[in-house]
Amino acid sequence: MKREGFLKDIFICSLGAFGGPEAHYGVITDQLVIKKEYLDEKELVELIALCTMLPGPTSTQTIVSIGYKVGGPKLAFLTMLVWALPVIVLMTMLSFLYKFLDSVNLSHDILRYIGPMAVGFIIVAAYRIGKKVIVDKMTFFLLLFGGVTTYFFRKSIVFPIVLIIGGVVSIVFSKEKDLWNRVRLNPPWIYFLIFLIFAGGSIALSFLFNNIIINLFESFYKYGYLVFGGGQTVVPLMITELVDIKGYMTSGEFLTGYGLVQGLPGPMFSFSAYAGGMAARGNYIVQIIGSLVSSIAIFLPGLLLIYFIYPIWENLKSIKGIKISLKGINAVAGGLIAASAFSLMQKNGFAIDNILIVIFTSLLLFTKKLPAPVIVVIVLVIGFLF
Repeated sequence: MKREGFLKDIFICSLGAFGGPEAHYGVITDQLVIKKEYLDEKELVELIALCTMLPGPTSTQTIVSIGYKVGGPKLAFLTMLVWALPVIVLMTMLSFLYKFLDSVNLSHDILRYIGPMAVGFIIVAAYRIGKKVIVDKMTFFLLLFGGVTTYFFRKSIVFPIVLIIGGVVSIVFSKEKDLWNRVRLNPPWIYFLIFLIFAGGSIALSFLFNNIIINLFESFYKYGYLVFGGGQTVVPLMITELVDIKGYMTSGEFLTGYGLVQGLPGPMFSFSAYAGGMAARGNYIVQIIGSLVSSIAIFLPGLLLIYFIYPIWENLKSIKGIKISLKGINAVAGGLIAASAFSLMQKNGFAIDNILIVIFTSLLLFTKKLPAPVIVVIVLVIGFLF
């Protein structure tokens, strides 16, 4: 009965989870901590710290960790399904949006302001994350380093390298002592082994076979273990590979999906269902499979890492070096987001109406006058009218 009640509460959280990880934590606190007391605020903050240190979707990993705490690995898996599946289904359906517009003879131009709107969301995310991660001169310069480097060198391999550099710099300049204090750990290695098998196996299969489904699994699984900070930070990695390198979709199509997902509740990583579907379009069945495979692939690394890390969390969190490295990693990630906003705006065009939509969206988000879904609807209406 406790399990059924918990999953119902997770579903309530998923329906109210607009606006990215920071907003998600507010919903989680209200429903799971204050109302239902599955854990206290101190435990939630500790879980957020754990998931922030791991690659993958931070709010999803946090809520999966709560499921693990309440009912073990089985409930953790069901928690992820209830949390993510509704919006994944919606984003899969939206990947057919362009075909629908063709079938009813509607112009794609009604979606033309979704891209600039998405840029507004990214700008606000970059500002808010920047305020949070810039705590001294070092983090300020790391944010600049991350932004400038990834703007001029937009290769997928660059992103994890600059994140690692940020973590190393943070440790090197730390004045803390005994950073790598010894702790006794007994991790469930089987989950980490599965994580490595999927990583290595997908790369090998993608190299051997030129198959769109295999390639999508390899790409999205990689996004799942290379990205720190959740949905916003995966954007520069995705657009570089899916748009610039592989040409699976145009920047306008990418931004349309990214803009639409802002108006839906649930984890930002559900954008993978739209992107995977767009990349595999041409055949309805293959497109649905592409959406499903991409969604599974991007969430799987984070789930496996939680299964590996959570059982040893109580001991792991006492290692100072891990916490300190996160300071630099987050600063660099803020730079990545800022660079992606400028790059995407360049691709979308600096026409006066696009700039006005970016300003309009940013102001509404900063003032918090309207929720994200309402902003999406307004921008769609503007595109339709003009």
